[in-house]
Amino acid sequence: MEQTMHIDPKTTAVVHIDLQRSNVARQLAPHSAQQVLDNCGKLADAFRHHGATIFHVHVLVHEIVPREADKSLRAPDAPPPPPDASELVEQTGPKHSDIVITKRQWGAFYGTDLELHLRRRNIKTLLMTGIATNFGVESTARIAYDQGYSLLFAEDAMTSFSAEVHDFAVRQIFPFMGHVRSTQEILAALGS
Repeated sequence: MEQTMHIDPKTTAVVHIDLQRSNVARQLAPHSAQQVLDNCGKLADAFRHHGATIFHVHVLVHEIVPREADKSLRAPDAPPPPPDASELVEQTGPKHSDIVITKRQWGAFYGTDLELHLRRRNIKTLLMTGIATNFGVESTARIAYDQGYSLLFAEDAMTSFSAEVHDFAVRQIFPFMGHVRSTQEILAALGS
């Protein structure tokens, strides 16, 4: 049973995870990159209008240290990412009052100043969006949850490399951490 949400834009931050060239160029599901970018843009514009803080997190893909694992995100014979792979896409890119956070791993807290910015602004709630649901979004959300932030997940403003892994996160993990809603439901709760 879904609970009623109360959104205070003054203590809410929209956190866009990895809306950058390397990710929007991938095959994504269940939502296309364009659908995610459109919904992220709507959310950012509405929340910005109501006084919320907007964060744009991007990962420096050339600086990620590869580790031994059973499966790699990159094929062994894949060419290196292009020089502009880490650039935020213009469609949702930062406006003058937005904050850009640079990371070198999946999650947006470790080794960044995200928490400092959140605490200084008395942020209590994070609205999570981005690519990929089960990598950067989930990694960031887990740390935010552990640190006591309230979480709101815009299900159709995030996507992944397959519908199956996206759906697992939004149906089996995120509901235990916060509210999972559509962009339209979030905008309606905001009063936009």
